[in-house]
Amino acid sequence: MTSTAAQLSADQPIVQLIETRSPLAQLLHALNQPLTGLQCAMEVAVATPRTAEHYAKVLREGLELTERMRALVETIRELADLDEEREKEKEKNEPPQTIELGALLRETVDDLQPVAEAKNIRVTLNCLQACSVRLNVTRRRMVSTVFRFLESALSLAAPQNGLFIEALNEATEVWVRVRWQGERPAAAFSRPELGLMVSQAVFERSGARWERERSETFETIIVRLPIIPDSRTHS
Repeated sequence: MTSTAAQLSADQPIVQLIETRSPLAQLLHALNQPLTGLQCAMEVAVATPRTAEHYAKVLREGLELTERMRALVETIRELADLDEEREKEKEKNEPPQTIELGALLRETVDDLQPVAEAKNIRVTLNCLQACSVRLNVTRRRMVSTVFRFLESALSLAAPQNGLFIEALNEATEVWVRVRWQGERPAAAFSRPELGLMVSQAVFERSGARWERERSETFETIIVRLPIIPDSRTHS
């Protein structure tokens, strides 16, 4: 075990490793539940005559299920767009882009500071080293992904707690760890959770590894980004 891995393990006992299936597989599986619920509610409603109050209740529940399905479908569409965008980038055969991750994290934390202050959450960023990485993703996409990643984590953090962000260079990778304490387990497919799913997909498509762990009420996400050698140094 590397020193970094040992440090991560020592912080909190890990009691649960969060879902390891791909984001798309999770979303397709999750879509089945509200679809089934909506179908059952409609079948019961038309089986025999009901009161107006019952029909109103079925409609309210149906709207809630439809909203859940809409959020899931929007995220599935977003993942599909990511795949299409990735294929276009492959056709262009552009080299990996160099991104200074430390600077990007600092800029994002500054942008999210008003949100953190509104929730009375202290955001701590520990990034003492330059963390330059060469990723198979455009800088524009990475900027929006890092913002969505941290914004989602901030939304899941309990008020009057902290959001801790670390970035560190190692021999073959740069890792980013984001950690927070939530009030209670978040709904599996809430808007912030869907934001994390899309962030995960972008990072994984860029060549990174995404690890999510839960210990009691603490959540930890570690993104391990490989350092891609610059081919120009070998020419």
